[in-house]
Amino acid sequence: MSKERYIEAKQRWAEKQKARGVTARATASRERLPPGQKLTTGFPVLDLGVQPEIPLAQWTLTLSGLVTKPAVLDWAAFNALPQVEDTSDFHCVTTWSKYDCRWGGVAFTTLYELVQPKPEARFVYFTGYDGYSTNVALEQCLDDDVLIATSFDGQPLSRAHGGPARAILPKLYAWKGSKFVRGLTFLAEDKPGFWEVRGYSNTADPWTEDRYG
Repeated sequence: MSKERYIEAKQRWAEKQKARGVTARATASRERLPPGQKLTTGFPVLDLGVQPEIPLAQWTLTLSGLVTKPAVLDWAAFNALPQVEDTSDFHCVTTWSKYDCRWGGVAFTTLYELVQPKPEARFVYFTGYDGYSTNVALEQCLDDDVLIATSFDGQPLSRAHGGPARAILPKLYAWKGSKFVRGLTFLAEDKPGFWEVRGYSNTADPWTEDRYG
């Protein structure tokens, strides 16, 4: 499926769900598997139909916006930062979930401490090398399981799954985790990203089925 057809199909799906009156639940589920999700042992690949090939010698991560110490990290500088490993569950808005995903990379909190966001920074706008974007409240990014991942199950993160680096935010639907990540911009005001302007939720909480805006 072409990029345009894929985007149109997902946008129509969101519109149909909204027309049916599908809204977020008032009370969050306490189950490990969020409502409306089914477990998979595989790892489906969903993207915009673009999987850019990014040589590590050309990869950079730009940290900008309302920060005291903006930075542009190349691959060596990024990997020289303290490394973490975290195991978490992965929930896709298209109703599948995968348990016990083992990610390795740099914790968001490490990047936060590096650039020292200004007090008025309240949101983070993620961008990818594939043209993707998404928005997340800063306080959600500061959870201890949020990271920029460069490995999965002990192996370098594959291009199919967003390598060389992607954002992982386990408590949100996976579209909030930009693949092929290239930039994090700290903002005072919310700025809807790629899917958010096409009908998807800003907050994306799997346990309340908060799929559509």
